[in-house]
Amino acid sequence: MRTLQKNWPDTAITWIIGKTEYQLVKDIEGVEFITFDKSQGLAAYKAIRQQLKGRHFDILLHMQLSIRASAISYFVSADIKLGFDKERAKDFQWLFSDQKIQPASTRQHVVDSFMEFTSYFGLKPVMEWDLPVAAEASKGLQHKLDKNDQKKLLVINPCAVAKSRDWRDWTAECYAAVADYAQQKLDMKVVLCGGSSSREQNVASTIFSLCREKPVNLVGQTSIAELVALLDQASVVIAPDTGPTHIANALNTPVIGLYAATNPQRAGPYRFQHLVVNHYPEALEKYYELSIGDAAWGQRIQNAEAMGLIKADEVINKLEKVVESF
Repeated sequence: MRTLQKNWPDTAITWIIGKTEYQLVKDIEGVEFITFDKSQGLAAYKAIRQQLKGRHFDILLHMQLSIRASAISYFVSADIKLGFDKERAKDFQWLFSDQKIQPASTRQHVVDSFMEFTSYFGLKPVMEWDLPVAAEASKGLQHKLDKNDQKKLLVINPCAVAKSRDWRDWTAECYAAVADYAQQKLDMKVVLCGGSSSREQNVASTIFSLCREKPVNLVGQTSIAELVALLDQASVVIAPDTGPTHIANALNTPVIGLYAATNPQRAGPYRFQHLVVNHYPEALEKYYELSIGDAAWGQRIQNAEAMGLIKADEVINKLEKVVESF
């Protein structure tokens, strides 16, 4: 989107986006947002169809690989409907586009695959996110933190998703070891963050109980806007393959990504690949007897033991390097 705005400053941009995701980007200027509330079922499609009725666009960038997104694209009248190359256009997305991107490689980072959409039109890439941070959210966050505390802030988002179990999660014991080291040896303030699901709160409680010096536990206590503000104020973030990893990246906050169950070359924090603790190749070999070259690019390792390959000392070493750069 930033590439479009820089290269085509007079172009009107309409973004069809999920209701929850909208909360992350709603303050971006120069964009019309149309929200889709999937919780409404068929009524959501009817609402989108009504909003798009009678409108025509020059270009549709069909950038979401899902049946839901393809169904919505059917309601968009456009001269060009540009979708993914057929190799990656899963869920029959290729049926809903009349032109396809021409990628330099299909084994590339997700961000680079998105940039193929602007490269298709010969536009110069602009690798800037400039994700807005709501002033009101930053102010509200100060009431949950000691605003007089001048320590560097380490934010830990321990859970990948709110499911009852996720193979992308690191262990509570390791998180606690890193938190203790950060507080006792690096004189940092540690904050736990995450959603309001019972699982996320249980994991946070376990980490909290294991820490010798107690961190601030804000799991389930921040709005999306406050989460963005927290990640913006952080000196460094530690997280597995999950949304806040990429939000921190978009805010240019250093993030130490923890990867063994998914491929960081495909989905790691784009600006901070050098800070990733990567045991994905080892896990591929150990659990699937595959090399990076032999495995599908999006191969996931759904084994509860995989993330245990990451050791606390490795994460601490990365953290020390970030702190030395302050």
